[in-house]
Amino acid sequence: MANVQIIHEVPEKRIKDWQLCFQDCVFYYDDGTSDTGYRFIWRRPDGSLQPARGQARIPSKEDLENLLAQAILAGWFK
Repeated sequence: MANVQIIHEVPEKRIKDWQLCFQDCVFYYDDGTSDTGYRFIWRRPDGSLQPARGQARIPSKEDLENLLAQAILAGWFK
């Protein structure tokens, strides 16, 4: 198991009020270690996250490219 601290996030389009996000995170593991990395995750209509054992369906290549481009423009995905 891991706890996740979100450092940066960019959202993409909404699908029925769900929002696909790309996040820059720190992952804190139960054994006391940590790693940095990125993840895709959905936000529910109420704004909470929908963790799915590390998997988030990305609807299209365009959605993926748009999220990456937004993160680059925001200056945190280089």
